[in-house]
Amino acid sequence: MKTIVTLCIGNIRKRKIQNGLIVILIMLSTLLLATSITLIQNTENLFEKKHKETNGAHQILTMGEELHDPKVVNKWWDSQKGVTASKLIPFKNLSGIKINGKEISNLYLFMMNTPETPVSVDQLIVIEGKKQKHPQKGTIWIPTSMASSYDISLGEDIEFHTGENTFKLSVSAIVVDMPFGGPFTTNARVWMNEQDYEEQLQAMTGKEKHMMALRFDEYSQSAAYWESFERYLNKPYLESKMEYESIASFYLIINKVIGFVMVFLGTIMMSVSLFIIGFSISDAILSNYKTIGVIKSIGVTSRGIIGVYVMQYGFLSIVSIIPGLLLSSLLSRVIIESSLSFLQSGDSLGNVQGLANYLLIGGTILIIVIITTFFYSRKTRSVDPVQAIRYGMSEAESSKITRRLNNSNRILHSIGLPFQVEIGIKNLSKNMRSSALMILLTTFTSAVLVFGFVLLNSIISIKETAPSWGYDSSNIAVTVFNESAFSKNNFEEYLLSDKRIKNFGWVGELTGVFPSDSSPPLNINISVVEGSYDDFGFENIHGRNPHNKNEIAIGVNVARALKKDVGDVLDVYLGGEKQRLIVTGIYQSIANKSYSARITSEVAKTNTTDIVFINLNDVTQSNQVADELNETFNESISVSTQQMLLDSVFKEAVALLIMPLSLMGILFITVTFIMIFSISRINVRKESSTYGIYKSIGMTSNKIRWSITSGIFILSAVGALFGVVVGVKLLPLVLQNILSQYGLIELPLIINWGMALGISCLSIIAACLSCWLSTSVISKTSPRILIVE
Repeated sequence: MKTIVTLCIGNIRKRKIQNGLIVILIMLSTLLLATSITLIQNTENLFEKKHKETNGAHQILTMGEELHDPKVVNKWWDSQKGVTASKLIPFKNLSGIKINGKEISNLYLFMMNTPETPVSVDQLIVIEGKKQKHPQKGTIWIPTSMASSYDISLGEDIEFHTGENTFKLSVSAIVVDMPFGGPFTTNARVWMNEQDYEEQLQAMTGKEKHMMALRFDEYSQSAAYWESFERYLNKPYLESKMEYESIASFYLIINKVIGFVMVFLGTIMMSVSLFIIGFSISDAILSNYKTIGVIKSIGVTSRGIIGVYVMQYGFLSIVSIIPGLLLSSLLSRVIIESSLSFLQSGDSLGNVQGLANYLLIGGTILIIVIITTFFYSRKTRSVDPVQAIRYGMSEAESSKITRRLNNSNRILHSIGLPFQVEIGIKNLSKNMRSSALMILLTTFTSAVLVFGFVLLNSIISIKETAPSWGYDSSNIAVTVFNESAFSKNNFEEYLLSDKRIKNFGWVGELTGVFPSDSSPPLNINISVVEGSYDDFGFENIHGRNPHNKNEIAIGVNVARALKKDVGDVLDVYLGGEKQRLIVTGIYQSIANKSYSARITSEVAKTNTTDIVFINLNDVTQSNQVADELNETFNESISVSTQQMLLDSVFKEAVALLIMPLSLMGILFITVTFIMIFSISRINVRKESSTYGIYKSIGMTSNKIRWSITSGIFILSAVGALFGVVVGVKLLPLVLQNILSQYGLIELPLIINWGMALGISCLSIIAACLSCWLSTSVISKTSPRILIVE
């Protein structure tokens, strides 16, 4: 045992740089894998914990279309055992607000008549401001999402436009409001003092609506309650219903994306680590072939020599896994608290759970490394002491290398490459395993860099692919917030008289109910258009948009839930009336997770349109036209360009993704640099006598180094090209599996091939730079010493 320990310590001391690089590589693999698993597990756990703390709603019912009596609905649910129903909360919709004198677009408010808190369901958590039973007169409470997105602080005044009048209220508290306070939301509940609500909103045009929340003791039993409720109504519930899955989905999406991508890339990095360990062991056996032969000749068994390598890499794994897990704990907390910042009610979200996971991950990685080490170190069993002392390797291996070099020489001479390039290629052909590893490293690094760039660029440039995300492609959107001061005829005449305007159309929304024999009815938002969906760029992945009064297009998740395809007939309740419609198209949409549908105004039979989409002859005039419309009709409408609307939703996604994607790119560049540095140093040591001969016949150190680097350049360029393909074609498939749950079955990517190739060159630069630095030992060593070595 003492001999084995001595040899193990000798191996660690002898190859300090190589062992140090393996430690770093295993540490980074541990960091990625532990972080990804921690993200996936803790994101949902922390959300559920916060949901439980606030006695959060499983369903939110909104009533105001006079299809049901809110009091009757509330009374029935309040009488059910196993269900906690909130009181009815009156509210009115509002969309015209100003913050610091700036008109805010794409923000739709529910102005709530705040009940005395704490309430039974969906308790508000005050994170800034004084905790009170209800807002004081002249003040409001706003959700964290609204405060963060528009940089609103305590004491700040917000100006509201009801149409009939304008009033200001001061922010006295910022609260966690789970159903309407998540990322990417365009809705927000503003909690008002009862007296302010009566004074400012009762005279406002438009119906007063009611909202109530339901929490089930056993959410899995909710379907049975709904069957009983709809038997009580003698018809489906026909108004708006928000499910728990919708509440949770966009809190979790970013960390799911980051986590699953990290799992994939962490697995790749771990595989590379194991390959490197195998390569290092094989190289160590070959380099120390004579030594192993001598050791075996004096009585040390093959099992003992295998034990040396297992002990060595087991120790290195422990040294690398521990800091990897510690760094993972810090990184996980940063990412989780950043992405779930809207749920924070203090300095942090609480303890990030992961100790058991960390022990399991660390132990698994250690076992895998030991198994890999044992597998590769078994090659020492075949070491014949006689051949080891005579050839420095097995006779078969010696013959194989000789044949490979002879074949390589014949090919290179026939091509007629420059002498320096020939040296570089010979170096690669003599070390095929290390050459294959370099291609793999640069391929994966290039793929990660290109994938990160393409994903961020696709989100930043979402305007170019908005229809593929489920949005329109119109240039300007107008929202009517004051119907009493708005004249549709005058507005349309104004638009028709403006030569810059190509076309326009009215759009609205209503709630539709799709009954199903196999599952509870779907209560979803249905878009209604006066005119043509095609004019405003709405796309389908199958079929076409509806044109006639008996047609409908449905989102992919509606199609899945109802098991419908293009050409099928489905039933839908619109405004309480049952209709049979033909499915003409199926589309994907990130909004509402593709639980939505499209119909024409002829199908709706009600005037639900309050948004105008406008297309221009010259899209560059969008800002100018929008400003003029805002100025001309400032008392009744809010006007925004499409770019403003998209930015208001997706800027959060870009901000949250930049850090982890950049980190993964940096890690892979670091790994490529480290490993090619290590491989090049090993190859230089193996070929030291050859380079000594080159120097002795007059070849300078820099020329030798350039020769070696030229070979690495060729390999890394090949790897980078493969990486571009992998980053553009294969890695998005990993992400697509996650986003398909959110209604995107085809990820809309914008691929700038020139920039992608440019980004991939970073892996080439890292490879060549690491090779150049690792070969610096050649210039520091005399030809005589090199030949002797």
